[in-house]
Amino acid sequence: MKLASNIAGALLGLLFLFTGTNYFFHFVAMPPGPPEGSPPALFMGALIPTGYFAFIKVLEITGGALVAIPKTRNFGLLILGPIIVNILAFHIFLVKSAGAMQAFVAVAAAFLLWSARAKFAALAN
Repeated sequence: MKLASNIAGALLGLLFLFTGTNYFFHFVAMPPGPPEGSPPALFMGALIPTGYFAFIKVLEITGGALVAIPKTRNFGLLILGPIIVNILAFHIFLVKSAGAMQAFVAVAAAFLLWSARAKFAALAN
């Protein structure tokens, strides 16, 4: 179980580190955006010019680095949790489809939360 948690944490952390740093440094070409005037385009049109999206990407980098390190994984999950929920909500409600990457992120985060459920139980009290 510990090995699986370490693998899932490393993959999830590296994924968020990669996507967060790619926003700032553009080392991989971004796919074309949604059609102009569509709900996803309008949503992103509100996030990007205001700088809010850059703030989210900084949190992704921070959370990804923390999740990749086993000792700080739970704190990283606390940072990435709301971001993951918003990614899923964006793809389900605005894009109307969720791909394999979104499914992997959700399953890996849920697995990491489940494997550390005893430590997170104190937050529920």
